[in-house]
Amino acid sequence: MNDTLKSLIDDIDALPENHPYGTVSAVRGMLVEMSGARAELSVGDRCSIDARGHKKVPAEVVGFTRDKVLMMPFVNLDGVGPGNKVDLAGAHPVLYPDVSWLGRVVNAMGEPADGKGPLKKGPKPYLIHATPPPAAMRERVAGKADLGVRAVNTFLTLCKGQRMGIFAGSGVGKSSLMAMMARHTRLDVSVLGLIGERGREAREFIEDDLGPEGMARSVVVVATSDESPLMRRQAAFVAMTVAEYFRDLKQNVLCMMDSITRFAMAQREISLSAGEPPATKGYTPSVFAELPRLLERAGPGPIGSGSITGLFTVLVDGDDHNEPIADAVRGILDGHIVLDRSIAERNRYPAINLLRSISRTMPGCNTDDENALVNRARALLSTYENMAELIRLGAYKKGSNPQVDEAIFYYDKLEAFLSQKKKEKITFAEGYAQLSEILNQTPAAK
Repeated sequence: MNDTLKSLIDDIDALPENHPYGTVSAVRGMLVEMSGARAELSVGDRCSIDARGHKKVPAEVVGFTRDKVLMMPFVNLDGVGPGNKVDLAGAHPVLYPDVSWLGRVVNAMGEPADGKGPLKKGPKPYLIHATPPPAAMRERVAGKADLGVRAVNTFLTLCKGQRMGIFAGSGVGKSSLMAMMARHTRLDVSVLGLIGERGREAREFIEDDLGPEGMARSVVVVATSDESPLMRRQAAFVAMTVAEYFRDLKQNVLCMMDSITRFAMAQREISLSAGEPPATKGYTPSVFAELPRLLERAGPGPIGSGSITGLFTVLVDGDDHNEPIADAVRGILDGHIVLDRSIAERNRYPAINLLRSISRTMPGCNTDDENALVNRARALLSTYENMAELIRLGAYKKGSNPQVDEAIFYYDKLEAFLSQKKKEKITFAEGYAQLSEILNQTPAAK
């Protein structure tokens, strides 16, 4: 019996013997109240509302009141009103990913969004709301993950299976940095989740930033900002589910999401609509419960499988890197890349502030010589930044401090080293060779 036939038989066996349904009793904002069939449902189950005009409105159960079921739709509520019939799908949603999805763009329902025809259904169902692998059964992070970006490869080296956050305000270059990594990575597969993205930017990102070369080994999941909060939240879970499929094929996957902040905002909208009280700056407690459930799914897979190297952008509110979502995500992940607006304003891209960024696995995956080289460069940058104001004002006199003199000599060279064009690709070996060449120069040789 082939896998496709077995999958079909399993789907048929899973069908319920009876077909319960409910009735819409009220519509409040984005929330639909249903009466009847309460005992058949649990939070996260799917339903379908028979709206006027023979329209089917998919919805998800988000909560319960004393005698009502609370549902939220995946699309707009046009045609939905009291008395509409609600069919109960019952089961938690699943996805059937396949290798043929590479090079395709899908929506939050796992449906094609690129006009290239239907997607092939894979042989095995994957739960969209899956749980992370057991901690004691996971592989350890091992081996460098080449992302093709000089500043990241040398100063913030990632290991396969590591999870890193990219923190920045709006317009500082998060999406551009993510596109560089997706285009230049040496990992096997890239899965990109564009969560709450501007509609006009999705195609630009795919065609211009990612390009045909990057797209050929990528799957892109898109939910634009005009879609419902359920669709935006689910896009993140679908992207992670696709990454888990390729991980189970013993592939090393690069999973990138832009942005986790919009995922948290979508969860906040859902929670507030369901009546959950706000806590920290308007975010509900369930937001901070959902973040680790999503982010912990990335990382090393179960023993004998591949890995998911996670890169998650965080849109910091008002450039405040201690706002609730940024603070929560930073505590979950294995490091953070901070993009600084002041660096972007002096036209150095990617605008990474190395002194505020860290990779927690980096010292262990580098050689002693590589660590020594990076530590020396960091020390020079730190020395310069401590005296930067005096240097710019002309208040520092050359010869007053040999360490500051050395930092001034190397600063412009290191700034040029950290700058990189979007289509320029730098390997680990090239990055360390270039950094070594810079630091081997001496003021006397100038």
